[in-house]
Amino acid sequence: MVRHSPLAGAILLVTLVLQACTGSGGREFEFEPPVFPPPPEKARFIWERTLTNSLDVKEQTAMDKLKQLATGSGASAFGLVKPWGIAVNRGRVYVCDTVQRAVLLFDAPGKDFKHIGTEGVGQLFKPIGIAVSRADGTVYVADNTAKRVVAFDKDGEYLRAIGGTEIFKRPTGVTVSPDGSRIYVIDNGGVETDEHKMHIFDAINGHLIKTVGVRGKELGEFNLPLQAAASPDGTIHVVDGGNFRVQSFDSNGGFISSFGSIGTRSGQFSRPKGIATDTSGNIYVVDSSFGNFQIFSGTGELLLFVGERSFKGGPAAYMLPTGIAVDEDGRVYVADQYYKKVDVYRPADLPPGQGFFAPVSNKKKRSRR
Repeated sequence: MVRHSPLAGAILLVTLVLQACTGSGGREFEFEPPVFPPPPEKARFIWERTLTNSLDVKEQTAMDKLKQLATGSGASAFGLVKPWGIAVNRGRVYVCDTVQRAVLLFDAPGKDFKHIGTEGVGQLFKPIGIAVSRADGTVYVADNTAKRVVAFDKDGEYLRAIGGTEIFKRPTGVTVSPDGSRIYVIDNGGVETDEHKMHIFDAINGHLIKTVGVRGKELGEFNLPLQAAASPDGTIHVVDGGNFRVQSFDSNGGFISSFGSIGTRSGQFSRPKGIATDTSGNIYVVDSSFGNFQIFSGTGELLLFVGERSFKGGPAAYMLPTGIAVDEDGRVYVADQYYKKVDVYRPADLPPGQGFFAPVSNKKKRSRR
């Protein structure tokens, strides 16, 4: 009788596991990223990567590596805890985190990461909505608890505060006009008040220009509005959550149109949260109940839905998606609270490694050529 040592048994077990992973032919498993729509239709978006912590963008310096060698510790990572709103500008991804009471900046071009709004006059308490001016890079954050909008420069330095308790009840969303001259702040009001509005401010001096809306279900009225996004032509689109619709307004707050209804079919809404627009004026709406985002034309025609509700997680899988943003290159960024992540999708017609937010792995591959 032949007796096998414990070591030989362990080696055999590892070998069997590796064979199971690579298949009977010995070929390595190749991950195929989810594409939308799936084959045989022509792909429009490809899942590209997921952001969860600072190591997803931050480059390890020689000092970092020396410290890890000296202490025997691994690299320090600062991760998302409860992401909400998200905004992107020239490869920089700004994510509101309500538990950390900060905006987390994933700076892909600069290979850096930082917390914004953690101290001083610009300290944040419950950042929910966020927007970046494409005109000058100013970052605007709607602080639900402090009842104000805080403006930072692109690197997170405090600039000024707008509004206050005399104007806001529960600010939840903010967007910026294409020329950067105006900001539009969504005030949720809460279930016990009628203060459900959109405030229009001068972005430079912070003066209130106009207030639009009241609580209700008629066109131009709101019921628990949440987020807003501006189209390239200046149209402002608002997620009217309690009315299960998106309403559109001109730059002066005049009502234009509305689309959406409550339901479980594609094109309807159950728990709409975040909203974004692209350079063509298409509208992207996250629904935390569906676990996906839907893409509509500027007139409200459903074009595509992306992602699915999942208890397992993974690429394009969501449980509580809340925020969404679209960058200059057409990449889409989706924040999910439950899985503490931001998924990034690349337009199918954008070559890998191109654009402001080119994946680090692709950059490294190109540098070896």
